[in-house]
Amino acid sequence: MAVSSTQLKESIDVLKQSGVRITPQRHAILEFLINSHSHPTADEIYKALEPEYPNMSVATVYNNLRVFRDAGLIKELSYGDASSRFDFTTSNHYHAICEKCGKIVDFHYPGLDEVEHFAASVTGYEINKHRLEVYGICPECQAKEKH
Repeated sequence: MAVSSTQLKESIDVLKQSGVRITPQRHAILEFLINSHSHPTADEIYKALEPEYPNMSVATVYNNLRVFRDAGLIKELSYGDASSRFDFTTSNHYHAICEKCGKIVDFHYPGLDEVEHFAASVTGYEINKHRLEVYGICPECQAKEKH
């Protein structure tokens, strides 16, 4: 079984155990997220799936994303006023974001847990999580600038 089909089966099992009914649209949205590495917005998911599911609405996509997020299957990444993006990879990782096209790429970097401990000791806060983003210009946009 391919990694994505294993992830899909495991995710569907999580949803079923939570009492969530698996509809064709829910299955398609979940499969799209698993196979996407672009951290899509709800609108991008809708546009990609709309030809195959013409009766599906943007609200359906948002509602399903909320269900997946609440089940712990995806992370919602919000960046100020811009639309939230959704990430199937829920393990700890960080993001590099292109300032030109908005592309987001995951990267792993060990050893930042001490930031949470330091922040807790300096502020007295009970720290629950952290998020790291680095910004720059992706290779594709760099290539466009050179031409």
